[in-house]
Amino acid sequence: MPPKTTTTTTILITTVLLLLTVTGVTPKSTIEPCSTNDSCTALLGYTLYTDLKVSELANLFQTDPINILSINSINVSQSDVVSHILPSQLFLKIPITCSCVDGIRKSVSTHYKTRPSDTLSSIANVVYGGLVSADQIKEANEIDDPNVLDVGMSLVVPLQCGCFNGTDNNMPVVYMAYVVRAVDTLAGIAVRFKTTVTDVMVVNGLGSGDDVEDGDVLAIPLSACASNFPRHAFDYALSVPSGGYAVIANHCVQCSCTPGSRLYCQPASMSVSCSSMQCKRSNLTLGNVTVQQSSAGCNVTSCDYGGFVNGTIITTLSSSLQPRCPGPQQVPPLIAPPIVVSPDMVSAPPTPATPDMVPAPAPSPFQIDGAPISGLPGQVVPSTSSSLVFPPSANGPSGTSSRACILVNPLSSFSLAMVLVLFLKVMFPFL
Repeated sequence: MPPKTTTTTTILITTVLLLLTVTGVTPKSTIEPCSTNDSCTALLGYTLYTDLKVSELANLFQTDPINILSINSINVSQSDVVSHILPSQLFLKIPITCSCVDGIRKSVSTHYKTRPSDTLSSIANVVYGGLVSADQIKEANEIDDPNVLDVGMSLVVPLQCGCFNGTDNNMPVVYMAYVVRAVDTLAGIAVRFKTTVTDVMVVNGLGSGDDVEDGDVLAIPLSACASNFPRHAFDYALSVPSGGYAVIANHCVQCSCTPGSRLYCQPASMSVSCSSMQCKRSNLTLGNVTVQQSSAGCNVTSCDYGGFVNGTIITTLSSSLQPRCPGPQQVPPLIAPPIVVSPDMVSAPPTPATPDMVPAPAPSPFQIDGAPISGLPGQVVPSTSSSLVFPPSANGPSGTSSRACILVNPLSSFSLAMVLVLFLKVMFPFL
C-alpha cells in the first residue's frame, strides 16, 4: 500500500493540473458596446443541425424566409420555395436586425419554444450552433433553475451581433457573427470570407500572439454595397453583402452588390402586386440602362431605386457621361435550392472548400428529441457574467466610433486561485 503522503500528493497534483487544464479552454465572444437607439442589418453564420424547411429555419430566427434565401443567392422563384427542405450541415448566412440592448449590440427578436428533453445547453449549442450561450439565455429569461424547463416555454434568445457603423477601413461592410470550429484558423477564416487576417484581428481585438479556439464567436467583416436612401425610407441604411441579394419593398425589388461596390436594384422575380417601377418622364423601368456613344464619351442613362416610402417604390432617372460605355450588368449567379450539401455549399461561395473550411458535424435530430444533451464535446459555454476585456482604441475598426470587447469564460484565474487556496488549506494537514 503506498504511503498516505504520496497518495495525497498525487491527488493534489492531479486536481491542480485538472483546474489548470480547464483554464485553457476559454471560448470568447466579440461584443460591441453601444449607447444609441439605432440598428443595422447584421448576419449570423449558421450551420443547420438537422434537415429543416426554409419556413422552419426562418421561424427559428424570426426572420423573412425569402431574405434568408436571397442573401445566400438561392433562387426564390421556385414554386412553394418556403416549404423546400434544406439539408443538415448546410452553412447559411442569416440576416437579423442588430439593436442596442442594455449597452450591447444584440438581437432580441428571436424566441424559442421549448420541447421535451430540451436543456439550455442543447438549445444554445445544438439548435443555435453556439451563437448564444446557455448562461446568456438563462440571464435574458431570468431563469432560477436551468435544470427545470417547462415544455412550451417561450424563451428569448439573445443573439450577439455587430454594426460598427457598417464600415471597416472606411469601406462599407456587413458584420457576420461566426462560431469558430476546431478545424478553423484565422487564415482559413479570412480566405473563406474574402477578408484579411489583419481585418479579422483588428475587429475582434486580437493581438499578434492571440489565436482562435473552438467555440469562439468572432465578428467577420463582409464587403458590401451601401445605399443612400433618404432617412424616411423604410429601407434606409440598406447594405447588401457581396455575392448576395436583398429582397425589399414587400418582395417587389431585389438589390445586389455588383463589381465596383455599386448597389444595383431591379424588379424581384416574385414581384406580383407592386407599385409602378417606371421612371418618370422616361420609358425606362427600374434596373434599365441605356447607353449612347458620342465623341465626348458615353452617355449613360439609368433608372435607379430610391427607397420604399409609404408603400411606394421610389425611382430616380440619372444620366452621366463616362469615358467608355459599360458592359452588361454583372449580378451574382443564383443557385437552385440545395437538396444535398456539396463542398461549395458548406463554405461561402465561390471559395473552394478545403478541410479547414468544413464545420464540425452537427448532432442528429434524434439527439435532440431523445436523451437530454449537455452540450457539444469540447465546448465550454461562456457566461454573460464574465469579465470584459476591452482592446486598445487603435484596435477598433477604422472609421468607427465603437470598439469590440471580448467576453471570456467565467472560470477566471481569480476564481481558480480561490479554489486552489481552499483546497490546499484542507489538504495540507494530511500531507
